[in-house]
Amino acid sequence: MVAEHTLREAHPTERAVGVAYYVSDADGIGGRLRESPEDFRVRELEAFDAEPLGADRGSYPELVVRVTLRDWDTNDFARRISDALQISRERVSWAGTKDKRAVTTQLFTLREVDPDDLPTIRGAEIEPLGRAGRRLSFGDLAGNAFEIRVADAVAEAPERVAETVRDLRAFAGAGGESADAAGADGDLAIGAPVGVPNYFGQQRFGSRRPVTHVVGLAIARNDPREAVRLYAGNPAETEPDDTRAARDRVDAAFGVTGNLDPAADGTGDGDWAACLDAIPGKLRFERSMVHRLADRGVAPDAPPDDEDWWHALEAVPSNLRRLFVNAAQSFLFNRVLSERLRRGLPFDRPVAGDVVCFADGDAPDDLYAPDTDRLQRVDEGRVDTVTRHCERGRAFVTAPLVGTETELGGGEPGEIEREVLADAGIEPGDFALPGEFDSAGTRRAILLRTDLDATVDGGDPRFAFALPSGSYATVLLREFLKRGPLDL
Repeated sequence: MVAEHTLREAHPTERAVGVAYYVSDADGIGGRLRESPEDFRVRELEAFDAEPLGADRGSYPELVVRVTLRDWDTNDFARRISDALQISRERVSWAGTKDKRAVTTQLFTLREVDPDDLPTIRGAEIEPLGRAGRRLSFGDLAGNAFEIRVADAVAEAPERVAETVRDLRAFAGAGGESADAAGADGDLAIGAPVGVPNYFGQQRFGSRRPVTHVVGLAIARNDPREAVRLYAGNPAETEPDDTRAARDRVDAAFGVTGNLDPAADGTGDGDWAACLDAIPGKLRFERSMVHRLADRGVAPDAPPDDEDWWHALEAVPSNLRRLFVNAAQSFLFNRVLSERLRRGLPFDRPVAGDVVCFADGDAPDDLYAPDTDRLQRVDEGRVDTVTRHCERGRAFVTAPLVGTETELGGGEPGEIEREVLADAGIEPGDFALPGEFDSAGTRRAILLRTDLDATVDGGDPRFAFALPSGSYATVLLREFLKRGPLDL
C-alpha cells in the first residue's frame, strides 16, 4: 500500500459529484473562460471517411458537411438546419454535442440532401465535403482539439501556469523537470506531456443543479419513487424562485419538508394537480412525470418500486433515461479515482490487481485512444511488463463504469472499487434494470494525458491540446484556474 498524502481539496460543488482533489497544489490563475465564443475553440477529430461529392446519391444518401458554428448549441443548430431544409430532424446527424458558448468545427450528415440545397444560416459556415452510405454516430468521434483563452487571469499567471505544468508532468509520468520547452518569450510549455485524473466533468451531472447521478443511484437501488422525487422535486439554491417553489410543492406532495422554503411543509397529500399548477412550462420533463402520477392517481406512499413510479420515470426521453444511469456510473468512477489519488496510487502505471486496456490502433495520429474492449488483469508478476507498455502509450490503467457485466479489480484497486460501491449501497447486479435503464457497464482509462501548449499572449494565458472522446477539457483547465465549476 502506498502511504496516504495531503492533497488540495476540490471545490464543494465538485466534491458532490465525486471529484475530491486537485493534482497540483499550485495556486490558481483565476480568470474566466468563454468571455467570447472565440475564446473557446473546439475542432472534432473524426474517424469517418466520405466518398466524393459526385458519388451516386442512391448508394450514398448522406451528404457530409463540415460546419463551423459560433455561439450555437448543437441540438439547436440541428433543428435550425432541418427547418431550413424542410426535412425531418431525424435526417440530421452528428458525432458529438458541443457547448453553445464556443466556436466549434464538426461534421454533420444530412440524409437525401444535395450541396445546392444547403442554406445560409447566421453564425454557421457550412462546407460540403462528400457523400456517405451511413449517418454519423457517436462512435465516429475519436476526440476533440481545443484552443482556449483565459481572460482576466492574475498577474502571477505565467509562474503559476509553469508550476502547474510541472506538477501535471510528474503526474503523467513525464518527470517533474522544468516545462519551459520553447525559446520564445511567453511560451510556458510547448508539447509538454501532462496528465490529470480522467474525471467526468461537472457537465455530466448538471452544472447548476447536479442531480442526474443521485436520480441514477436511486434507480439502481430499485427505488423509482425516490428517483421521481429527486428529479421533479429536490430544489437547488441556484434555481429561479418559481422553479424552487414548484419543486418544494412536489416535495410536499411526497411528504418531504421543503428544504428551501420552511413554509412548504411535507404534507404528503399526493395532490399532483396542485403540483402541476405550480410547475412552470419550462420544466417540461418534470411536468410529464407528474402528469403520469396524476393520470393514474398514484398514492405518495405507494411501494417505492411500484410499476406506477417506473411509468412516471419513463415519461422522459430515452436519452435522458440512459443519462441518469450513466451519471450514477460516472459518479462512482469519480469516487474511485479520488480515493486512488488520496491513497497515492499511481495513475500512469499499474499496481497488482489493476485492470488495463490497450491502445486503439485506428485512432488519429495526433490522438491516443484507449480500447476498453481489450482488457487484462495485472498480477504481481506482470506489473513491470505492463508498466513498460503504459510508458510507451500502448496500455492504460482503468477503473469501472459499473454495470451487470463489470469485473472488479483485485488487490488494492479492487479494494477501493468495492469500498466505493458498498458506501453507495450499490452492487454490479443492481444495473439489471428495465428498458433504457439497463447497463452492462464498461471500464475507462483513469489517466487523461495530452501534449499541452501553454502560452501567455498579452497577459492572457492560452492553452491548446487534444483529448479523446468522452474526456473533458474543463477537467484539465480546473487545475490551472482553481475556480468552481460554474466559472469554467
